[in-house]
Amino acid sequence: MLLHKSILVAFLFNLLFFGYADPDGNCDRTSNLVDLESEFKMVQHQLRGYVKILDDCSFRVSQFDMLSGSDVHWWGAIASDFDNFTGGFIVSDHKLNDTYKNASFVVRLMKNVSWDMIDVLAVWDLPTASDFGHVLLRELVNTTSLEPTMFENCKVLSKNLRVRWTLNIMEDFIDIGLEAATGIMNYMAFGWKNPNSTDSDIMIGADVAVTGFKEDGLPFVDDFYITKYSECVKKSDGSVEGVCPDSVYEGGNGVGVENNTNLIYGHRKDGVSFIRYQRPLIKVNKKYDHPVNRTANMTVIWAMGLIKPPDSIWPYYLPQTHGGTPFENYGYLVLNVSQHSNDCLGPMDAEDKEDQDIIIADAKVPLVVSSAPALHYPNPPNPEKVLYINKKEAPVLRVERGVPVTFSIQAGHDVALYITSDPIGGNATLRNLTETIYAGGPEAEGVQASPTELIWAPDRNTPDRIYYHSLYEQKMGWRVEVVDGGLSDMYNNSVVLDDQQVSFFWTLSKDSISMAARAEKKSGYLAIGFGTGMVKSYAYVGWFDDNGVGRVDTYWIDGKDASSIHQTTENLTYVRCKTENGIITMEFTRPLHPSCSSHDTRPECKNIIDPTTPLKVIWAMGATWSNEHLSDRNMHSLMSSRPIRVLLMRGSAEAEQDLLPVLAVHGVMMFLAWGVLLPGGILAARYAKHLKGDLWFRIHVYLQYSGLTIILLALLFAVGELRGFYVSSLHVKFGIAAILLACIQPVNAYIRPQKSANGEHVTSNRIIWEYFHINVGRSAIIVGIAALFTGMKHLGDRYGAENIHGLNWALVIWFIICALMVAYLEYREKQIARNHIFGRSNWVFGNLEAEDSLDLLSPSRVAAQAESRMEVQLEPLNR
Repeated sequence: MLLHKSILVAFLFNLLFFGYADPDGNCDRTSNLVDLESEFKMVQHQLRGYVKILDDCSFRVSQFDMLSGSDVHWWGAIASDFDNFTGGFIVSDHKLNDTYKNASFVVRLMKNVSWDMIDVLAVWDLPTASDFGHVLLRELVNTTSLEPTMFENCKVLSKNLRVRWTLNIMEDFIDIGLEAATGIMNYMAFGWKNPNSTDSDIMIGADVAVTGFKEDGLPFVDDFYITKYSECVKKSDGSVEGVCPDSVYEGGNGVGVENNTNLIYGHRKDGVSFIRYQRPLIKVNKKYDHPVNRTANMTVIWAMGLIKPPDSIWPYYLPQTHGGTPFENYGYLVLNVSQHSNDCLGPMDAEDKEDQDIIIADAKVPLVVSSAPALHYPNPPNPEKVLYINKKEAPVLRVERGVPVTFSIQAGHDVALYITSDPIGGNATLRNLTETIYAGGPEAEGVQASPTELIWAPDRNTPDRIYYHSLYEQKMGWRVEVVDGGLSDMYNNSVVLDDQQVSFFWTLSKDSISMAARAEKKSGYLAIGFGTGMVKSYAYVGWFDDNGVGRVDTYWIDGKDASSIHQTTENLTYVRCKTENGIITMEFTRPLHPSCSSHDTRPECKNIIDPTTPLKVIWAMGATWSNEHLSDRNMHSLMSSRPIRVLLMRGSAEAEQDLLPVLAVHGVMMFLAWGVLLPGGILAARYAKHLKGDLWFRIHVYLQYSGLTIILLALLFAVGELRGFYVSSLHVKFGIAAILLACIQPVNAYIRPQKSANGEHVTSNRIIWEYFHINVGRSAIIVGIAALFTGMKHLGDRYGAENIHGLNWALVIWFIICALMVAYLEYREKQIARNHIFGRSNWVFGNLEAEDSLDLLSPSRVAAQAESRMEVQLEPLNR
């Protein structure tokens, strides 16, 4: 019975390890690669394992992990450069279309393939020309390949976190690898418990390494020491407590504090974060680090959670509260690093494998296509130069059926963009394959100085997945996802806010406005605010609570710290908040005017949206948010550099900017007309009739003509600069009314009835005309002054100019001075008239009777008729 079992075991062993070997055993061992062994270089699909050359026609693969692909083969190439690699060939009939977990097997080369033909042995997905992992065989002759993803030991800490390690006793260090299926905004922490701490305070005094990825995608590791169950905070006396880097405990300068962690390698592939670092075993800083006894059982602790990027307060990446339940997001265990352990069977499989940036196309915003060196191309191998869209390297492009997409192509004359069914691009006909081209071609090329515009409208027949590439070279672009409907269909208007990081959507109705905001970058929360800056603004924050429920909360912000963020109770309806691959989208509807009583003093009661006034919109993003106990950890890590003025009724936006010069000229000209010339003409008609001849009348006419001419020129300047005539704001309405009243006066002067001769009865037509002329003139001046003041308010609303308050006071002072001058002249006029009546003077300032006898300063009827046609503005206020 035992013999039979031994034979069965031997048979299964041979079947497992040599099932693909030559059945005749007729393979020579002449190649200089025979017996060489190497580790696979992981490229994607979590591929790990060892390869050993057995003989001239076979090799053994062991401890092999890999996530499944579509049509995966063993691939050979004569060199590792892009052209030779992608132009390689299949070397074995053995396919790899399954998920492999710690597998071992023997692979036989095809009969027409020898090791002399192979410099690179790879696991290759044929349809997408994707390299999952490879070995550079020629390098094995002179050196042993040591890949940073391979370790001697592995321990499962939780469903989504593993720790790997390799000891180097001779050099007194341990290599540690942390591997987690977690978000790119999350940290991984691992370290040793303080031997003197109790089980109830297992993390107090712990020495941990915190690892993660920076905003630019680069890995980092830092040495932390835990003094309290809290995030790192600075106390009033300048000391710190919580989960803090070792260096901040010494005043932040790090003098005498060595970072005992040394980053070796890091990557993020298939939704899995992996970071390898070293730390000493014994030779550590005894104040903040614990030596590791390699032969003893020691307690290690671990955690995962959101990480906060550096800001103006802390120049460090700081872990936030991990939350969750024990042994899901945090935990501990007893570990002896000398004892061999490998319970990590199979590759780590993340639920969300998409790490690449996503660009969501919008009908009104062109996509800028450029080219630049490859840094994190999603489908290696890749050429040196790849396509960027809106400054993001080969992102996933999501478009909607029926919504036109506009590309502004600036990638160079050697890059012609096209939308194709072929996942590799570069003109499939050159590879004897067929493809469907949906847009673009040889003419779709351009440079920044002279971009080419390409418009493509996917329709209902467009497949769900296609690709954008260059027509001239393979694998420069990536994937296009074609979906049905989206925010662009749901809202009437959309703009991209400052820095092209947030898209803003809205639809106006009679009494309310529906809004949506979508980030273009991964974050823990998204905030948009109405104002010129975060201070003195109304903010809307989309975030997710501990249960993963999306929320939208409203706030009034009156300062720069967390205590200045006050939650409000705005009446929001149709609230939605969702996240996709870390990209947050929030939606809500709110009334234009808050439902508040006249005596309600709550801040949100002042948050009124006037569709006729530009709405200044800003944005911010950060790692984490909370509905209570906000602190500095909730402060943003990214924010807009300036507000964008959203023109709600026009459906467009423009950047906040300095006052346009032409509009400044418009304002100066209008002040000169309504504040100087036209009032001066009125004063001349009222108080300058003592001047010799018809000089008062000429001054009156010339000032009125000059004022009206300047008004019309200023109006043309404003219309030309704003590219339209929009009767929306109160300033424009007052301005139009004032101009219409001013234009009536020349017509009125032309039809003026003649004045009666001295001693004759004044006709009723003359009385009516004088009444109308005087009151229209006065009304024009009053409305014109109102237009000046509302123009200053409009200037403040539009540009947020800091000196508007001072300009308003200057206007007020100017017109007060004018009013005082008029009061004085009127007083003098009354005095002179009184003296004249009592015979105290032979000269009267503004004697109307004397002027009337000359028929408006004209010695003849002909002159009087000419004068009646020349008069432009106001008849003297008193005849």
